[in-house]
Amino acid sequence: MKKNILKTAILFFLIGIILSSCKNTQTNNQEKNTKHDSITKIENMLERTKKSNIYEVNIRQYTPEGTFKAFQEKHLDRLHEMGVDILWLMPVQPIGEKNRKGEMGSYYSVKDYIGVNPEFGTEQDFQNLVDAVHERGMLLIIDWVANHSAWDNPWITEHPDWYVKDSTGAIIAPVPDWTDVADLNYDNQDMRNEMIKSLKFWVETYDIDGFRCDVAGMVPTSFWNEARTELNKGRPIFMLAEANDEDLMEMAFDMNYNWDSHHLMNDIAKGEKNAGNMRGYIETPPRHFNENTYRMVFTSNHDENSWNGTVFERMPNSYKTWAVFSFVVPGMPLIYSGQEAMLDRRLKFFDKDEIDWKDYPLQDFYTKLITLKNENKALWNGKFGGEIHFINTSNGEQTITFKRTKDDNTILVEMNLSNREATFNYMEKDVEQTYTEYFTGEKTTRKPHENYTLAPWEYKVLILDK
Repeated sequence: MKKNILKTAILFFLIGIILSSCKNTQTNNQEKNTKHDSITKIENMLERTKKSNIYEVNIRQYTPEGTFKAFQEKHLDRLHEMGVDILWLMPVQPIGEKNRKGEMGSYYSVKDYIGVNPEFGTEQDFQNLVDAVHERGMLLIIDWVANHSAWDNPWITEHPDWYVKDSTGAIIAPVPDWTDVADLNYDNQDMRNEMIKSLKFWVETYDIDGFRCDVAGMVPTSFWNEARTELNKGRPIFMLAEANDEDLMEMAFDMNYNWDSHHLMNDIAKGEKNAGNMRGYIETPPRHFNENTYRMVFTSNHDENSWNGTVFERMPNSYKTWAVFSFVVPGMPLIYSGQEAMLDRRLKFFDKDEIDWKDYPLQDFYTKLITLKNENKALWNGKFGGEIHFINTSNGEQTITFKRTKDDNTILVEMNLSNREATFNYMEKDVEQTYTEYFTGEKTTRKPHENYTLAPWEYKVLILDK
C-alpha cells in the first residue's frame, strides 16, 4: 500500500514537472512571438513609408468653413492626385478658452485630449475623413501635444499634481511666453498613464496611423519609449518627433525634424553660408540614427510660416531650389498647407486667416517632385533608398553635386546654391555617362574636366540612362 502511494506521488511529481516545463516553453514562445510581432509591425510601417512624402494640413485656414468636411470634399482628391501620401493634421482637439490668445486660440492649447474640436466638425466628421483618407491608400496622423495642456483642461482641477508648480505651489507655463498653456509634470506616473491611454484612444477609436509629437524634446525620452511600447501592442503606427534630439530615435520615433538642414537652407539663401557648409553637414551622420529611421526635410511648416516668414521672405530666389533639394537628399520631404499655391504671407496663428489658393500655381511642380521620388528608388527613404555620394568639383563653394544609387537606378544632382552664376568641372571619372534631365527631358552627357555652368540657384536632376 505504501509502495502504491509512493508510486502515485512520484507520478504526480513527474507530471507536474512536465506541465511546468510546457508552460514555461509556451510562455517563452509567447514572449518571442510578441517581440517578433512588434518587429514585424515596425517593418511593415517602414515598408509602407519607404517612398512617402508628408503634407501638413492646417484645417482652420484651409477652407472658408475651416472644417474636416470642407477639407475632405474640396481638397482631399486634389492632394491624392498630386501624390501626397501622409497627411499630418494639426491638433484636432478642443482648444482652451482660459488665457486664450487671439479670438480662436492656439491649436496647441488642448482642453480635452480625447475630444474633437467642434469648430472643425463632429466626431463622425473626423471619422469620415480618416476613412476617406484610407480609402485612397493614404495615411493620416494627428498632432499630439504632450508637454502642456490648456488652463481649463479638467486635469487642472481634478489632478493638480499632474502639473509643474513653482515655489508657491502655483501651476506654471512651460515657457514664460506660452501663457495660454500649463506645464505637465512627467514625474507623475498617473499622468503618464493617462496620456498614454489618450494616445491609444485615437488609434483604437478612429484608426489613425500615428502622431506628430509637439516639442517632443521637452518631454522625457523615457515617456516616449514607454508610450511607443504600449502603442506597438496595437496595429502599426508612424511617429514623428518635433525635435532634433537623436536619443528619441533609438526606440520611440520613426522620424524627426531636420532642423539643421532647414537652418542651413535659410543661411545659404541669405548668403551667410555656402554649398560647402551643406555638404559638410550631410556628410556628418547622426549618432543614434539607424536604417529604420528618417529625418524630415522641409522648407516651411506652420511655425516657420507664422513666426519666421514665408519661403519668399526667407529664401526669395531659391525656394524652388530648396524644394527640389528636400526631395533628392536622404529623408522624407514635407509640404505645408498652401505651398502648392505659392502661399506668400504669414498665416495668423490664433485667428481665422484663410489660404488663397490662386489656381495652385506650384501644384504641377510639387506633383512632379512627388513623382520623381516615387519612381526612382535611389531617392527612397532610409534603408530603401541609395546612400548619398558627393562628387568633387572645382567649385565646391557655390555648387553641390552628388549621386544616389539603388540597384540599377542612379540619380545625379547638380545645384548652384548661390545668387551668382557658377562654373564648375568634375574631378572624378565616374560621372562620364549619359543622363536624361528630369524636368526638361533633355539628353546630356557629363565628363570629367569639362566646364559646366549653372545660372543662379539653378538645379538639374539627371537620371542615368539604362
